[in-house]
Amino acid sequence: MEIALPPVGHGVVEHSRALIDPVTRFRNTSAYIFLTAFGDDEERRRIVRFVNRAHAPVRAEGYNAFDPKLQLWIAAVMFHGGRDVYERFFGRLDRAEAERLYREFAVYGTSLQVPEEMWPADLDAFDAYWHSVVDDLEIDETVRSYARALLSGGELPIVVRPAMALTRFFTLGMLDPRIREAYGFTWTDSHQRWFDRLMRIAVPVYRALPMAARHLPMKLVLRDARTRFSGVSAHAAA
Repeated sequence: MEIALPPVGHGVVEHSRALIDPVTRFRNTSAYIFLTAFGDDEERRRIVRFVNRAHAPVRAEGYNAFDPKLQLWIAAVMFHGGRDVYERFFGRLDRAEAERLYREFAVYGTSLQVPEEMWPADLDAFDAYWHSVVDDLEIDETVRSYARALLSGGELPIVVRPAMALTRFFTLGMLDPRIREAYGFTWTDSHQRWFDRLMRIAVPVYRALPMAARHLPMKLVLRDARTRFSGVSAHAAA
């Protein structure tokens, strides 16, 4: 969803190493996500400095990694996707819970260059913003080709690539249908039926897992991120 916005898509196509080094890309992105949410103040400062340093050379036609409007879109995608996944597995949030979650997700933009006043004021304002962007999306062949390569696993080890078929299927199933259509991805009624069947299996299986198992990926990511950034001072990360 992030690269569906053309300036972001072209910035990623021209500067990201996600296809040739997807593991490092995952580690860096997940470090930002989890340290921003669960780290202490110093850990947050370190990861923000790291991200800003990584963004400094990222420029493309119509794209600047420090552009708050583009960062707003990326943070909005994170909230939209996060809420969607949670509600698929645990049911709809009531309004108060959804608003609280929404306010918490603002940190993914405001930790970088998004002013607090730019984050839509509430869920209604967010939905209006979301539809205003998604309704007008036009994705060119450069970004489409990159997205197809990304969903095929890029240069992941051969032993891992078969799992990308399932990842791709779930990713397409969870995309906002308008974004899926803008990409030109094929998604038939048969695909939707299979997706719904798999979700009917995945949801109870996941919910039956003990909390320790559910939280294990987060703990492993945090351990990796803290190990990598523990020796990096905020000044050095800048």
